[in-house]
Amino acid sequence: MTNKKLIVITGASSGFGAEIAKIFNQAGNPLLLIGRNIAKMEALPLDFTNIMLAQADVTNLTDFTASIRRAEAKFGPTDLLVNNAGIMLLGNVENQSSQEWQTMLDTNVMGVLNGTQIVLQNMIDRQGGTIINMSSIAGFKAFTNHAAYVASKFGVHGATETIRQEVASKNVRISLVAPGAAETNLLTHVTSKSALNDYQSWKESMGGITLDPKYVAQTVKFIYDLPQAVEIREVDIAATRQDA
Repeated sequence: MTNKKLIVITGASSGFGAEIAKIFNQAGNPLLLIGRNIAKMEALPLDFTNIMLAQADVTNLTDFTASIRRAEAKFGPTDLLVNNAGIMLLGNVENQSSQEWQTMLDTNVMGVLNGTQIVLQNMIDRQGGTIINMSSIAGFKAFTNHAAYVASKFGVHGATETIRQEVASKNVRISLVAPGAAETNLLTHVTSKSALNDYQSWKESMGGITLDPKYVAQTVKFIYDLPQAVEIREVDIAATRQDA
């Protein structure tokens, strides 16, 4: 049994979430990994001795809450929640499906608010704990074909700073990490071929390689490992050759 504290990571099956899981697993922390694809999480190269997996949608508050409470019953209270689950559906607002807008707003914004609410009261009561919200450079800067995605990530930025102000006096840390374009599977669900082609052309203009997710994971770990009295409010991180 480890004496290290519980780390909860949403969207843990791939990309940033998987890399964050690896780095905290190597550090010996007990983990709750939440995702919609159990098989992908089971296939991660991890030591599963102190890991719980939960197949849950972060937009479902009941299931999300139950998953975290089961892990806390075994490992103790959540000391770090990484609100990483997110979806990016590129498209022009003139013709993009409103359902795609709703999907991004529900996952990217409501998922963050749900996770925060589930763990926040206990952190306030303990006068400690950390929540790191994974946003995007698109949370403070507009990009063509990203209107609804940008709207959702601007929401994450605004919610993060508001909650940080609300709980600062309670010694609870609320931080935000905003990566640029990265080598993840975020583009998997894009339905607009023209938007996808535009993105790929932009990526090629940067040399065809964007940010390695492992550096985002290292950033999350650095934020968490600082003393509780020290808070990095926001980190923007991108490939050096990203020009936007």
